[in-house]
Order: sequence, then C-alpha cells, then structure tokens
Amino acid sequence: MLKKLFGKKETSETLLAPMTGKQVKMEDVPDEMFSNKLLGDGIAIEPTEGKVVAPIDGEVVQFSNTKHAVGIKSKNGLEVLIHIGLETVALNGEGFEGFVSQGDKVKAGDKLVTFDLPFIKEKADSIISPVVITNFEIVESLTKSDEHNLVAGESIFMTVDKKVDA
Repeated sequence: MLKKLFGKKETSETLLAPMTGKQVKMEDVPDEMFSNKLLGDGIAIEPTEGKVVAPIDGEVVQFSNTKHAVGIKSKNGLEVLIHIGLETVALNGEGFEGFVSQGDKVKAGDKLVTFDLPFIKEKADSIISPVVITNFEIVESLTKSDEHNLVAGESIFMTVDKKVDA
C-alpha cells in the first residue's frame, strides 16, 4: 500500500536548465530530427553563455568525441541528451572543451562542457541547443517550464514522471 501511495514520487525527476539562455519550443528547433521529436521530447535553449552543466544527478553514458553532445542517465533510468547547437558535429570539437568522460558520475549543476559561443554562432547552422529525453517510452508525463529566460543549474527546466512499471 505504501509503495502505491508513494510510487509516483520515487519515479519523478526534476531537471535543472543545463544552459543559461532563452527557452525554445522543441517544435521550433530548425532541425527536423529534433522538431519532429524523432529522438524524444524536451526543450531547446538558445544559449547566452558558453557553459553546459548537468541537469540531473547521474552517469555520463555518452560524451561525443567532438564534445558537442552529452548523454546522462539518472539513477532512476531517465536518459537525457544535451546537444549543443545544430550541425556542430562538423566542427570536430573546435570551440568546445569537455570536463567529463563517459562513465563519470555527475551531480546537477556540475560543469560538463564549455564552448566558444561567438565561434559556434559563426560556424554552426544554429546555436539552438536541444535537451531531449531519449527514452521517452518510460515517461508517463513531462511538464515543461514556462520560464522564458533560463539560468544554468538554477531554473527548473522540466519535471518528468516515469511510468510506475518502467
């Protein structure tokens, strides 16, 4: 009985904004892979500074060798992809500095990556940076922040409730 009463709380995750900047709806991301939610749902950010922090406590399960994308898995199994800019893989890591490696444990607010924002603005297709729940099949509900201007490591970005049986 207690597990049923408190089960939802155990399966809820609050994500902090991984970047400071303006919130952008996923549907408005100028890349069909993200706007059509082919990788999952979430929110994008148009960053105003070049720093990415962990949105949740978890383990780095993916860190691109080009440093433009980081995947984190929470202890409850939620998988979050932070993709810095669009078509930034073509920069081959130029303009990015990583502070984590695959397998590292991170806490919400820990610095993951820094990037040269003016350089990325000039060289990439867009600086808009999607943050996606990639294993969306385990999500019961997703509540997105209505805050327009986000602060990295401080603003509540999304709240995710996992399916109880997931």
